[in-house]
Amino acid sequence: MAYDCYVAICKPLHYGSLVGSRACTQMAAAAWGSGFLNAVLYMATTFSLPLCQGNAVDQFFCEIPQILKLSCSDAYLREVGALVCSVSLAFGCFVFIVFSYIQIFRAVLRMPSEQGRHKAFSTCLPHLAVVSLFISTAIFAYLKPPSISSPSLDLIVAVLYSVVPSSVNPLTYSMRNQELRDALRKLYGYMLLRNQ
Repeated sequence: MAYDCYVAICKPLHYGSLVGSRACTQMAAAAWGSGFLNAVLYMATTFSLPLCQGNAVDQFFCEIPQILKLSCSDAYLREVGALVCSVSLAFGCFVFIVFSYIQIFRAVLRMPSEQGRHKAFSTCLPHLAVVSLFISTAIFAYLKPPSISSPSLDLIVAVLYSVVPSSVNPLTYSMRNQELRDALRKLYGYMLLRNQ
């Protein structure tokens, strides 16, 4: 999405040639491949751990921090190795997104038209909001100190970074659609009348 926004705003005349079906296929393959690689890394790390406190996880999410709590071995080196690989992969994505948005904001701020700036920002800000929510909650979930860990907090954070961004994504991107906004206003008005 960051690359799509970058090309649409910074190189609009080249959009058709830069964001064709081949480029989209390559970007999707890179995203799925890196996600698969990350999942295999974590799966190999966690399946090699001996569990001595049973195999019942405190949550309905079977996540790495929860599995590490059940391990009876010192998993420090494995945890650090997996964390370093994941952080370097995520950092590469983060740098790409930040670089894209710096270029986008530079181009938008140079636009002479207020309406053009508003349209460009309304195109990019929903993606930036969803990515920021995902990254901040994932960082908090995996890098928070154990002293502030509690089962309810872990569950809330896990829901925030795994369910909320993917649920909010379609709504966020479709909020620009006038028909959806009108339908939401009607629904809100109906709910207000019903509650009176």
